[in-house]
Amino acid sequence: MSLQKTFAHKKQQLYLVLSGIFLVNALLAEIIGVKIFSVTALVGLPGDLTAGVIIWPVVFITTDIINEYFGRAGVLRVSYLTVALILYAFLVILATTKLPPAAFWLDVNKTDPQGRPFNIEFAYQSIFRQGLGIIVGSITAFIIGQILDASVFQGLRRVTGGRYIWLRATGSTLISQLVDSFVVLFVAFHLFGNWPLAQVISVATFNYWYKFAAAILLTPVLYLAHAIIDRYLGKDDTLELQQEAAEDLSV
Repeated sequence: MSLQKTFAHKKQQLYLVLSGIFLVNALLAEIIGVKIFSVTALVGLPGDLTAGVIIWPVVFITTDIINEYFGRAGVLRVSYLTVALILYAFLVILATTKLPPAAFWLDVNKTDPQGRPFNIEFAYQSIFRQGLGIIVGSITAFIIGQILDASVFQGLRRVTGGRYIWLRATGSTLISQLVDSFVVLFVAFHLFGNWPLAQVISVATFNYWYKFAAAILLTPVLYLAHAIIDRYLGKDDTLELQQEAAEDLSV
């Protein structure tokens, strides 16, 4: 295999792996995002978070890595694909909520472990149909956030001359997630739900501070990922790929 073919193969494999990590975590975050959990009960800190926000740092770390090696176009390409697949997943979920439940399934699940009456069909409908409201808000916020993240990242890259990975990665994340945190909850739980605006602001603010802290704390992971990828590609191929990414301003 020629050196050029080896580089092309490594480049393809790297994009495939990063895109897979990005896509799976984004989809999981959408599905589990219907649950709001108490941070107070978990660790004693005042506040509430959506369950989906726990793994969201993986998404924006992966975004920054893809941006570093494949540019703005590489980020938006996988972002648009992710949106399409999330829509597909939720259309499938919506279709399952329309299926008539089997009588024996309702019967064997008619009580909870404490013997209290339990309607499993109602629980299924409540969880997954709630997610349909979130999907509108999250996709809106996701697209806006990804475009902002990719654009700010490349802007900081040009300003710093390619130095300070932590600055462009953290800076782009903090700006994009500020918008994402408020838009997703406002659309999903205020416009399509029953949350008062004050509740949206409270949870969104706490969500953002979690993402802010995660972006700072995960900076060493970003450098570790860069070191692994640079070793995988080799010095010369790494520089070539990063140069291509820096020059690619297409959508």
